[in-house]
Amino acid sequence: MKINNISRDRMLDGINKMNSYGTRLTGSKGHNDFIRWLKKEIGEMDIPVFSDPFYFTRWEEKRSAVEIIDEAAIIPVSVASAYPYSGQTPKEGITEELVYVKSIADIPKTAGKIAVFSIRNINFLPSEIAFDKRSVYPGDVVLEKKYEGPVITSFVQCFYGIISKITKAKAVILIWQGLHDEMVQGQYLSFIFDYQNIPMLWVNETEGKKVIAAAKEHKKAKFVLEAEIEENAFSETFYCIIKGENQKENVIVNTHTDGVNCVEENGPIALLEIMRSIKDMKLQRNHIFVFTTGHFRLPHFEDKRTGSFQSVSRWLAMHRELWDGKKEHMKTVADLTIEHLGCKEWRNTDGEYKYTGKPEIDLVYTGNKFMDKLYIDTVKDRKTIRTMTLRGHNALHFGEGQNFFTMGVPEISLVPAPYYLCAVSDSHEMEKFDIELMTEQTETFIKLIEKIEKIPARSFGKSDGYSVIKAKSVSGGYDFSLKGLLEKLSDGIRKEKKYGSAV
Repeated sequence: MKINNISRDRMLDGINKMNSYGTRLTGSKGHNDFIRWLKKEIGEMDIPVFSDPFYFTRWEEKRSAVEIIDEAAIIPVSVASAYPYSGQTPKEGITEELVYVKSIADIPKTAGKIAVFSIRNINFLPSEIAFDKRSVYPGDVVLEKKYEGPVITSFVQCFYGIISKITKAKAVILIWQGLHDEMVQGQYLSFIFDYQNIPMLWVNETEGKKVIAAAKEHKKAKFVLEAEIEENAFSETFYCIIKGENQKENVIVNTHTDGVNCVEENGPIALLEIMRSIKDMKLQRNHIFVFTTGHFRLPHFEDKRTGSFQSVSRWLAMHRELWDGKKEHMKTVADLTIEHLGCKEWRNTDGEYKYTGKPEIDLVYTGNKFMDKLYIDTVKDRKTIRTMTLRGHNALHFGEGQNFFTMGVPEISLVPAPYYLCAVSDSHEMEKFDIELMTEQTETFIKLIEKIEKIPARSFGKSDGYSVIKAKSVSGGYDFSLKGLLEKLSDGIRKEKKYGSAV
């Protein structure tokens, strides 16, 4: 099977077209317009499109502001971002006393007031808690020793809204600590929790100093978070089938369509190019391309019957005839998940948040040793490559490939995790994007499809399942064990107490 070449320029045009729709939050106008454009592009390839419509209550920030009320003046506080689906205030906002929560004893004091919490960067957790290495290429690729950044910090420190609701606080200000101000600007976090029913805003560390100082002096602040609430908002997952000779087997290629910038999520642009490349080929198996919605509204779109909370879980639960191999159902021999292509590595270096000159490490989940070798052998001729393959570990598996992994489908899932992954900005984060890298990554998946076509179904096996606690080191240290985990956690907790975290 000879696969057509892909077009770098066409993909770049696709990225720019995607950016033109703005932030594509689940069910928003920008998101729905982007989906319509994707379906039009696929229609022009003469490939049928099948759609699953969904309806849900959509929340989107329209205006936010914080002002400290001082006797001498009104002191504005720059807001980094709103907490998604947190809540809303009246148009005029609310004006209440600020209460800084330094310890558990301060929590009851927030009743009827504006609670202020410091959210310290989770930089004491060893990376091996979240990741278990299979392979690296080239051999010197390592992750940071401590798993940190805006995404993990917001996911782990998720309980402040719940606490504040219990104490009947009127609103919450969350202050980033230990993360560069530019790094946290515009972060759409955290999106994995249901509607909080209490308005919450993020403030960077520099601006947060004003808030903490005012709270210690029992000053009041005006807090505004206006949101648009749309009942029965429409969104859709859609999929396409490029038929092969064997109608009983298929390969699934999937991504999601909602996102906030040029890398989150540009997987659909890569899928279009792959479809163009293979649509006229003589294929041995069916190839199903799945474009899911709901990644940025996971509480509504998750379906736990398929083992995780990723948005593709709804599609899998609804279309078992297309993948589970039971009775007359099609059997999926492999899944290829494609997310977050073309990421440059940006880090806080010497007090400046900037490009390191390297590509972000390609984190790739491989379902078993066979799939791992298949992927590593395929990337060895790449011009630009820094990759680490992973096994799902401690019930953690990032990205839309997780459901396939938990259901036993062997996978290769690309999910780089740059710090700016969830950042909303006027530039769409294009200064952090590399089209040449995206082109190489897309070519890799086309080569994988070509190889998979020649492999008998029995060779793929099943996914291994999660490893637990014990893990191969991802940071260049020793392999991990229960003893090592307890020692590192104890050391991290001691350091955290030293900083006086509130909760």
